[in-house]
Amino acid sequence: MSVRLAMWSGPRNISTAMMRAWENRADTTVWDEPLYAYYLQATGLDHPMRDDVIAAGLPAWQDVAARATGPIPDQAEVFYQKHMTHHLRPEVGREWLGELTHVFLIRDPREVLLSYSRSMETVTLEGIGFPQQAAIYDGLIAAGQPTPLVIDSGEFLRSPREYLEQICDHIGVAFTENMLTWPAGRRASDGAWAPHWYANVEASTGFAPWRERPGELSPELAEIERAARPFYDKLFERRLRLDD
Repeated sequence: MSVRLAMWSGPRNISTAMMRAWENRADTTVWDEPLYAYYLQATGLDHPMRDDVIAAGLPAWQDVAARATGPIPDQAEVFYQKHMTHHLRPEVGREWLGELTHVFLIRDPREVLLSYSRSMETVTLEGIGFPQQAAIYDGLIAAGQPTPLVIDSGEFLRSPREYLEQICDHIGVAFTENMLTWPAGRRASDGAWAPHWYANVEASTGFAPWRERPGELSPELAEIERAARPFYDKLFERRLRLDD
């Protein structure tokens, strides 16, 4: 059985480490942020390595949709797609999403903002993807799609094996120990933006234990956190609980 797995998160989550875990499976191929080139071209935003990202990606969302739902590359059984929620702009069609299996990866907005603001000078609510994540979830439900699995990254990092087992069971594949550790270093599958963003994950060989991120938010970031929290709380209420 083949599976096209769309993992939806905002930036500065554990999404790249999660991609490493799935790529370390023998039956899986991965695609790193398929809509990023389209997003940058459509918005005109000046992100780090903007020109490289656009040159390396697919700038038309229709081409992304065709590849995401087409034949799985590398004769793999699982096509893991690491999607950023804010990349799915309002003008992008939604019909193709029905051909994917969806999992949502959420993270407390305070932790996201403390991390993201270290790498980006301009931070907005839309730029960290919380409203879009809730809207995508609601859209899938409204379209009659199966209820997506929601994973809180803070809880995941406390019990990665157990959560990976649950995700695998949810999408109908067997868990493998290879998902818990991987070789350090860069991957050919990493996006063109990896030199700016992926230093920590390139040094990693597995999921780091959860720890509270120290620091205080500026007044501007605190306002963004307050705006983001209802979207996070809504999905947090729907998250997978290991004791369910």
